[in-house]
Amino acid sequence: MSAVMADMRLPSPWRLALPAFVLVLAAVLLLYQDTALAMVTIWSRSDTFAHAFLVPPIVLWMVWRQRAELAELSPRPEPWAVLALVAVAAAWLVGELASVNALTQLMFTAMLVLTVPAVLGRDVARALLFPLSFLFFMVPLGEFMLPVLMEKTADFTVVALRLSGVPVYREGLKFVIPTGNWSVVEACSGVRYLIASFMVGTLFAYLNYTSTRRRVIFGVISLLVPVVANWLRAYFIVMLGHLSNNRLAVGVDHLIYGWVFFGVVILLMFFIGARWSEPPGTAATPTPAQRAAAAQPLGASLWWVAALAVAAIGWPVLASRALDAGATGQPVSLSLPAALPGGWTTAADDTGFKPRFVGAAAETGASYSQGRQTVGVYLAYYREQRPGRKLVSSENVLVLANDHRWNQVQSGAHTISGNGAALEVRSAEILDSGITTSADRKRLDVRQLYWVGGRFTASAPWAAALAMISRLQGQGDDAASIVIHTAGEDRAQTGPLLDAFTQQQLPALEALLVATRAQVSKP
Repeated sequence: MSAVMADMRLPSPWRLALPAFVLVLAAVLLLYQDTALAMVTIWSRSDTFAHAFLVPPIVLWMVWRQRAELAELSPRPEPWAVLALVAVAAAWLVGELASVNALTQLMFTAMLVLTVPAVLGRDVARALLFPLSFLFFMVPLGEFMLPVLMEKTADFTVVALRLSGVPVYREGLKFVIPTGNWSVVEACSGVRYLIASFMVGTLFAYLNYTSTRRRVIFGVISLLVPVVANWLRAYFIVMLGHLSNNRLAVGVDHLIYGWVFFGVVILLMFFIGARWSEPPGTAATPTPAQRAAAAQPLGASLWWVAALAVAAIGWPVLASRALDAGATGQPVSLSLPAALPGGWTTAADDTGFKPRFVGAAAETGASYSQGRQTVGVYLAYYREQRPGRKLVSSENVLVLANDHRWNQVQSGAHTISGNGAALEVRSAEILDSGITTSADRKRLDVRQLYWVGGRFTASAPWAAALAMISRLQGQGDDAASIVIHTAGEDRAQTGPLLDAFTQQQLPALEALLVATRAQVSKP
């Protein structure tokens, strides 16, 4: 028993380095707990990222299985990694000020990774390269692919149905076949299959192959297979519903059949991939240089590097809190006027359209008429932006993909001239989601743009950047989304009307937003 306990004891350098490493790691987790908790919240509420709960225990298991190899290495702090921590922490601050969750969560994970080379050294980091890289699967990334994947899924399904002899009428992501209406929503995009497949496929390649070439090839396959499998899944589900007169593959069956099909495809992919598995490689033995370094005492340099690492990760949190010190939490009062320049007066809204913006500090909407023309205006105002209540978010859309009434069939951007300057606006075409030949079916033409820090933009990334710049200048992050729409069948009439209205009314709307921004009382 005593011999076993002796074998389990850590080598002398590790007994010194591990406490320092745990200290720095705990500092990252403590200082950035809000970012970490935001990630966990997304994992728990979204099926797309539920797999991330498995990442930390998998990484710990991979590190444990390499314990014998690690024991042969000598941990040595690397000051250059502290400089990398400073840069990553600065990038986190940029993401925090711009309220870009993806950036803050990526940088938080990068800080966790960089604590290894900073405190334990490059040799340990090289030995743990894959487990450390695997940590990035914790970051809930991928929602930006939703629009493209949904569009491609709809394209494939419609083409496959027509090749199968089923007539299809399509509008955007919704289509009709003789036996019913179907739509491609977020769950049909295949993002969850894609991310889960890539994570599991990457782990499979690491455990079953030793050559980089085979690992890369299988990683690429694990990306391509779920995309094609999702297209086939969508087609088979629609065909199954069609052939069964909607008795099968609808409701809960829709999701169950999808996961069963995906599971079969992934198992088949792993079965084929296992045929080319390679025997595990032998653990690398320390080089003479590494053995010579191991003989040198760590001394005080280890704790100096650990202290510098804590300082490197701590300053952005302190800076962020200092910038937030002036937050008042004051409610925002916002309402559109009864009349706008040019003889536009309030009128009854006969469309019932309202964009979906989440977490706004205030929102208001009104319809205005001039003669026989009617235009709707909607404003969503944001202040002291944070996750769940920020202007630029994947949750803030004109129309949800599964909206029961409205269906966005087209989007784009174009430039209009206003106040002697060119202004880019986002445009969209929205139809009643019920596919019918009714004469009273509505078609909406829409224009959208952001107001941030006294400037207009149609770019969501630039809007987030402007909010960050405004906060750094001590002017807060007040921002708003402006949506203007009108109903009409003739695009040649509604388009010029909206552009002219936008050009004419932007000064009045900007004055309203500036006045709202001035409501902030100084502490």
